[in-house]
Amino acid sequence: MLKPRARKVKILATLGPASSDPDMIRALVEAGADAFRINMSHGSQAEKVKLVEAIRNLEKTLHRPMTIVFDLQGPKLRVGKFKGGSAQLTVGHMFVLDRDKEPGDASRVELPHPELFAALAKDATLLIDDGKIRLRVVAVEKDKIAAVVEVGGKVSNNKGVNVPGVLIPIPALTDKDRKDLVFALEQGADYIALSFVQRPEDVAEARELVGDHAALMAKIEKPQAIDRLDEILELADAVMVARGDLGVELPPEGVPPLQNKIVAAARQAGKPVVVATQMLESMIVSPTPTRAEVSDVANAIYEGADAVMLSAESAAGAFPVEAVAMMDKIGRSVEADPVYSARVHFTETPAEATTADALSESAAQIVKILSASAMACYTSSGSTARRIARERAQVPTLAMTASMKVVRRLGLQWGVHAVHTRDVGNFEEMVGKAKRMVLRHHLAGPGDRVLIMAGVPFRTSGSTNVIHVVKIVGDELDSYSNEA
Repeated sequence: MLKPRARKVKILATLGPASSDPDMIRALVEAGADAFRINMSHGSQAEKVKLVEAIRNLEKTLHRPMTIVFDLQGPKLRVGKFKGGSAQLTVGHMFVLDRDKEPGDASRVELPHPELFAALAKDATLLIDDGKIRLRVVAVEKDKIAAVVEVGGKVSNNKGVNVPGVLIPIPALTDKDRKDLVFALEQGADYIALSFVQRPEDVAEARELVGDHAALMAKIEKPQAIDRLDEILELADAVMVARGDLGVELPPEGVPPLQNKIVAAARQAGKPVVVATQMLESMIVSPTPTRAEVSDVANAIYEGADAVMLSAESAAGAFPVEAVAMMDKIGRSVEADPVYSARVHFTETPAEATTADALSESAAQIVKILSASAMACYTSSGSTARRIARERAQVPTLAMTASMKVVRRLGLQWGVHAVHTRDVGNFEEMVGKAKRMVLRHHLAGPGDRVLIMAGVPFRTSGSTNVIHVVKIVGDELDSYSNEA
């Protein structure tokens, strides 16, 4: 059994060609990966089945529940094809995007997205190939968009199109996404990551399909989503700061303030937030990151993000294990900084007028005053653990639940080490089991104080109403060596 991590921030690693072998997945876990992202934009469903099997088999071998995030591709706006595969666009020249399926050239190309013809207006900006090509719209007709080239260069077949500042009237789920969503749920996905979220209606549509079979993560990659972020957070179970597309649609200097805003809003809502994209980008080809990348990851952790994510670094890079290990080192280093606790509490998370919120806020103060070593909570839905995590207490939280589904979903929650265990039936059993579990999972030792939170009556969701402080003697495990 692997010991709990020596850090509270979680690491989400993307699997891909460089990390599809079961031995490599195990190496990533041992290096520090807490959860895995399966990207539905690449590869076949058959390949994804093998990844899930490898993760679940490893889960049994290591006796550590693992979180699986299925990331849906979402709608991708792309230009059509060019004669010879590409064309050179010249600054100042006119370029037309139309509905003609004929291969394009330096003067025109197909744009197979009728929604854009209705959404665009004069002076709108069109970005092609992650912003390498920049066009300014000068006229829009039913089947033709005329634009002037402001930043030119070579553009090739099927390159992506971004439209900054424009709400595009297309759903976040394509036909492919719907099929992939059904497949992901069949595979027991813990989270479904929804791409291209622009409005809360996008999340609501996905929620109808997902139900309670998986948690729903809204990827914030469109600036339009920021205007209705609170509504999106209310409907989603988690959010991801997808800085890749945000960085295309915004000037680079606009991304850090938005990252900070999204992280703060998610923390205030008590929803896990993942910071993603290009965090250790140079480690795709190098065994060590740049100092700037290390600082970038560190800043996300100082902000209080629940998880930091590796994309191509672990999916297709030459050094996937080293990238995860570096994330782990950064996390431990930041959290050991004496000013970390103060920094992470720059974001205020005022308690709502509920018993659970009041107790969670009080618990964070109690462990500080008593110098307790850990908190332990019983939870049937995960709600108690999420509320505790929202307070960013200075000690780890052991979350105990009879639901494996809840255990796995808590794998992205800051500071929570979740375990699958049988329910308790009375107060004495609650105290005894909590003491044994923190010992078994190396979160406390003889002489340490531990704070326990639970709800009475037991096995009742949403009934958290008890805080109890205990002292560990050290002999609690003597008669319970095989306890589940």
